[in-house]
Amino acid sequence: QVQLVESGGGLVQPGGSLRLSCAASGIIFSINTMGWYRQAPGKQRELVATITRGGTPYYADSVKGRFTISRDNAKNTVYLQMNSLKPEDTAVYYCNSVRGSWGTYTPLNSWGQGTQVTVSS
Repeated sequence: QVQLVESGGGLVQPGGSLRLSCAASGIIFSINTMGWYRQAPGKQRELVATITRGGTPYYADSVKGRFTISRDNAKNTVYLQMNSLKPEDTAVYYCNSVRGSWGTYTPLNSWGQGTQVTVSS
């Protein structure tokens, strides 16, 4: 059974940084495109970044230039380095394996518990 365990969230001031991790099990991690989503209170979950099995990243315009997605196939883990954080980045962040292409990606598995990121002074 698939397990996705996100970690690394917390409270940070505007302009600060956080690094999120997502450990995956129950999937053949190395062949999957992985994505990071976020859901802010009262809003729909949105995709913010993906990384293909070959390591090619894609980003939503709202995070481009500030967030960096990476993966370690040996550890079955995907990361999201978040810099220059803004209050509007406040959300619960989730990872998932995805299928499709940018603009049409769909998540393949049930969601993990997510990790809360709060950007506030």
